[in-house]
Amino acid sequence: MFNYYIDLAWRSLKRNKVLTVLMVLAIALGIGASMTMITVLHVMTADPMPGRSGKLFYPQLDPQGMEGYIKTSDPPDEMTWMDAMNLLHAHRGVRQAAMSGGRVTVVPPQGATHAFMADARYATADFFPMFGVPFVDGSGWTADDDDKHARVAVIARELADKLYGTPHAVGQTLRLGKYDFRVIGVIDRWNPAPHFYDLSMGSYAKPEQVFLPFETAMELKQGIRGSMMCWGDFPADGNMTKANGCAWVQFWVQLDTPVQVASYRDFLINYSAQQKALGRFARPPNVRLRDVMQWLDYNHVVPGSVQLQTLLALGFLLVCLVNTVAMLLVKFLRRGGELSVRRAMGASKRSVFAQLLVEAALVGLAGGVVGLLLAAFGLWVVRQQPVEYAAYAHMDGSMLGATVVLAVCATLLAALFPAWRACRLVPARLLKTQ
Repeated sequence: MFNYYIDLAWRSLKRNKVLTVLMVLAIALGIGASMTMITVLHVMTADPMPGRSGKLFYPQLDPQGMEGYIKTSDPPDEMTWMDAMNLLHAHRGVRQAAMSGGRVTVVPPQGATHAFMADARYATADFFPMFGVPFVDGSGWTADDDDKHARVAVIARELADKLYGTPHAVGQTLRLGKYDFRVIGVIDRWNPAPHFYDLSMGSYAKPEQVFLPFETAMELKQGIRGSMMCWGDFPADGNMTKANGCAWVQFWVQLDTPVQVASYRDFLINYSAQQKALGRFARPPNVRLRDVMQWLDYNHVVPGSVQLQTLLALGFLLVCLVNTVAMLLVKFLRRGGELSVRRAMGASKRSVFAQLLVEAALVGLAGGVVGLLLAAFGLWVVRQQPVEYAAYAHMDGSMLGATVVLAVCATLLAALFPAWRACRLVPARLLKTQ
């Protein structure tokens, strides 16, 4: 029976080609515009750490002075060096990592005349297992390497290929400025988006090429990048990185159970109270503990303009569907005589209704295919824009299927009233006029 409905629908669509083309274009334009923006929104709201994000938390403390204090205000986004080191060595989480962005001068084997700058990440040992960083060769360093300020490095596969012509570069010497480091690991392609672990680099920053032990990088005075918030008096030696009044270190902790989360939050409150008693903190305990997705939401990683454009695109799809309803209504009512003949020959209202919905589904399927092409073009246009997320505007398999499903479902929804109205026609009255 379904094949019979397909045959009837195909004949009907060919009978009035202009109206069929108009309906397909209406659906395609609405689907193309809406799926372009839905795909962009999907990319920007994606979980950068699937399966891990609910266990990774970003603690915040408030070590600032009382000037400008508001009870409901949020703590600084970063930590001071001392607080980050205190939390790190307290080992109250399953894993914990302190880090900061940096920039280093890479001197290739060809010599200093070919030196170039590369983005770096200074972090403690748990960074790699906590974030599930994949390795193509070797591994990360250990906590013992952190303590000894070891001159070891992990590099990205892209940099290994560029410097040594192979991703298997463990044991090679990496020269950064005037210092030599031993390569102990090469990271496979890894680029979580958004760049959740350090949003100060940009929500969709490119992945770092060089990773160094945090304390080693500070000892060798490697350049840091990112935000730095300072208050109070500046240190006499001018070293802002280890000043009590400068927050610039990102800190992440892994907590596997709700009990651990509650315990760590209590630990942060007690730590803040202790530091206030010691005179380091002036404000009452003011802490936050957000997981990855909560942290992204707090920082408004998805711009309001993208959300607005998505709503406008969905509104355009609704307008296209209303136009499709009108065209389907005209088309189905014009076929009143044909449908009445089918009813007179014994077809039930349900059969006629199903036939009309199959015809609408074919229109939706064709509109979905054309809409895919329009969405692909729309995403190409987005990738040409000077915005951070442009490079990520690609349609994945899930969105590909969602486009076709949305097109068919939207068209079927639009066809419900026209099909119901056509089935309400009285066959006897129409047959008399034929």
